Amino acid sequence: MAKPRLLEPLTLGRVVGDVVDTFTPSVIMKVTYSSRKLQVCNGHEYPPSSLSKKPRVEVGGEDMRHFFTLTMIDPDSPSPSEPYLSEHLHWIVTNIPGTTDASFGTEVVNYEMPTPRLGVHRYVFVLFKQKERRPVIDPPASRDRFNTRWFAEEHRLGLPVAAVYFYARREPAAKRRW
Repeated sequence: MAKPRLLEPLTLGRVVGDVVDTFTPSVIMKVTYSSRKLQVCNGHEYPPSSLSKKPRVEVGGEDMRHFFTLTMIDPDSPSPSEPYLSEHLHWIVTNIPGTTDASFGTEVVNYEMPTPRLGVHRYVFVLFKQKERRPVIDPPASRDRFNTRWFAEEHRLGLPVAAVYFYARREPAAKRRW
């Protein structure tokens, strides 16, 4: 049986395998950085200077009675050739009602903009459907060595329902705006 077309770029980019197990995408998730009305597309590269502010993450779903958890990670930290800090956690939002966006959820870990130092890094947004509205969860002790699979297992989230990733690399000093 052929994999769904939505999963192909995630497999080619090694998001499936490195970050999550094979899953069936079942919810639409749209990630847009407002600085340039930049909609994230799988496998595209964006300059970190355009990613400095928290993105708008729109979540589909059936209705507002279903809740979602969002994570954003860098599986290539500190460098793709030696990712010994992988996964680096950039953001966690829980209790996002379906048909809304991440601003309606509970931010557990504040957004941290991508700051790749060496090489081209992948940045991955992973969306999970919660079984119920969750009480506030404690943030991880460290952003480094986060593990999306363990997080999902610990919080009984199951497999993802959506994911999208992009690439970013360090910009020359003249182009940086942060």
